Amino acid sequence: MKPQVLNVSGDSFHSFGARIDTMPDINSRWHCHSALELIYFKKGSGTQFIGDSVKPFVNGDIVLVGKNLPHYWRFSQISHVNPSDSPVEIYVIHFNEDFWGKDLLGLPEFAEVRKMFELSKQGLQIQGKDSEKISSFIKQIVNSTGPKKISLLIDCLAEISRCKEAKNLATLGFLFELPETEKERLQSIHNYTVKNFRKKIDLKEIANVARVSPNSFCRFFKSTSRKTFTQFLSEIRVGQACKMLIENKLSVKEICFESGFCNFTSFHRTFRKITGKSPLAYQKSFE
Repeated sequence: MKPQVLNVSGDSFHSFGARIDTMPDINSRWHCHSALELIYFKKGSGTQFIGDSVKPFVNGDIVLVGKNLPHYWRFSQISHVNPSDSPVEIYVIHFNEDFWGKDLLGLPEFAEVRKMFELSKQGLQIQGKDSEKISSFIKQIVNSTGPKKISLLIDCLAEISRCKEAKNLATLGFLFELPETEKERLQSIHNYTVKNFRKKIDLKEIANVARVSPNSFCRFFKSTSRKTFTQFLSEIRVGQACKMLIENKLSVKEICFESGFCNFTSFHRTFRKITGKSPLAYQKSFE
């Protein structure tokens, strides 16, 4: 199954779309669109899939998703089960690169913004001290009307283009311009892994899902995703572990096995390699 292509950038009365979502299931599926997407998770957490990047997202995260970059956010169960205790509040802005007219973006003053749009094709995670200012812009944009709404978005994009701590998410090697059969094969691998990451998935098993030989599978997955299947599986498992560490309902050892790891040493080593922190240090950073 290829990414669902959505038309999201606006309507005949607005030059771009801006809204607040309070339900976790809005567009919670693998999709893409020609519009750029700027999203601020004021409240909400789970696992983020952008291109070949898999990582947890939490309250306060801000992401700029470039045009035609496949993505989706899978929210933690707590958002579904008890929304009164953990409300979802997500600010979403969709806009085309030329929403302000064909000529304005070509002006020399917008050189940094053009560069940022190019970087956004890999997805941009906004980090550091600029996050608070940019989140304030996003909230004002959603709640404004008329010319003020447009000027605020221009100011917000200029601020993002100056952000020194923005981080690319998908790898440079991630290209979704593949033959249709290969897109479907990648999606089958993705779907199967997300459903079965808690158990051991051996090479023969996942190769059968892709309908190729084990040797062919290794070559195919590495050439299309720029990582091994073992790396991808580890990212899925660590993302699940991060979500459970934030929810703080199980011990670290229980989370290790619930995430699909077979021993604590492997869990600890892999978790630190992907997140840069030990599981306990990661958990404490959210307390």
